[in-house]
Amino acid sequence: MAENIEVVVVGGGYAGVMAANRITQRGDVTVTVVNPRASFVERVRLHQLVAGSDDAVVEYPEVLAEGVRLVVDSVVRIDAGRRRLDLASGGTVSYDYLVYAVGSGSAVSGVPGAAEFARPIATFEEAERLRGVLYDTPASAPVTVVGAGPLGIEVAAELAEEGRAVTLVCGGELGPYLHARGRRSVDRRMAELGVTVLDGPGSRATAVTRDAVRLDDGREVPSAVTIWTAGFGVPDLAARSGLSTDAMGRLLTDETLTSVDDMRIVAAGDSAAPSDLPLRMSCQAAMPLGARAADTVLSRIAGEEPSTLNQTFAGQCISLGRQAGIFQFAHRYDVAVGFHIGGRPGAKLKEFVCKGIVRHLSGEANKPGSYRLHKVSGGPRRRQLLDTERTDATVEPVA
Repeated sequence: MAENIEVVVVGGGYAGVMAANRITQRGDVTVTVVNPRASFVERVRLHQLVAGSDDAVVEYPEVLAEGVRLVVDSVVRIDAGRRRLDLASGGTVSYDYLVYAVGSGSAVSGVPGAAEFARPIATFEEAERLRGVLYDTPASAPVTVVGAGPLGIEVAAELAEEGRAVTLVCGGELGPYLHARGRRSVDRRMAELGVTVLDGPGSRATAVTRDAVRLDDGREVPSAVTIWTAGFGVPDLAARSGLSTDAMGRLLTDETLTSVDDMRIVAAGDSAAPSDLPLRMSCQAAMPLGARAADTVLSRIAGEEPSTLNQTFAGQCISLGRQAGIFQFAHRYDVAVGFHIGGRPGAKLKEFVCKGIVRHLSGEANKPGSYRLHKVSGGPRRRQLLDTERTDATVEPVA
């Protein structure tokens, strides 16, 4: 009788669930997902959770393949030598192959007062706490959102649509990823909603107090509730476990997503740094990376050479309240182009994408191996960037 192979996935988000589902293609593999929550969190809907228009949760039976074991716990250490995970509960889980998909969360900010007075929103628990704070805050009280990436824009728009007085502190450009045309579209929508947008020079937050946000040009923005969306960080599990990471703490891998330290460990999603050239943190990257990580594990089990990463992007979609949105199209190597879909059609397209994410995960759960988007070519751009980095690294510094 053939020996059963144990594959453990750390993290039950977009990348982890996709990887777990896909690995069930083999009948001689047992798949376990270790995740601190008993339900799947739709992180793309956390701004809706804060505003009360969605609970941002899907139960795992809807997206996780039947037969995948779910362990609700947190991993405190990866013992790569023993191929074992130490859990917060005191238990352990052994593995033959490990998929590291711990995702991302709020970044630690060095801005004075931010840790004490600002409210992060990158995780389900943070969003729930913020919702409670807003519930207890008068609707007329000023709300300040710091950070003008997709999450900051979405939170500001969602709350303004509810009638709250919102200021968006950009710290630079509104929607840095967006093309200038798309940025103007978002700016118009913010004006319609009554959001005060503070962008350009002097708009960086330098301090947060109980009732204000101070900017580097000396302005002070009144704020009863300050919401911090400026950047993401990753859990330090890999570093704590003695594995090689990049400067942010993402697990360093080769182009097959295999750890540079251990061929039995494969990474996916926001916590992966392939060739120290990580992809943009996003659901759009996470699911294909999860599928790629699964294919690498399956290739290793079969004794075959895994395929390398070749990711493609479509753009970026941002909701602007329930009545409007924007889909910013991009080159397949993730640089915005001049075309976007905005307004009500943009909102419908955003919602279609959000529902499509769950459909992709459910589809892979019901028919493992059916997901194919990770095999769509991203073109030669990544290879060119890698070649450039290697060339630069071999150049001797001038004395």
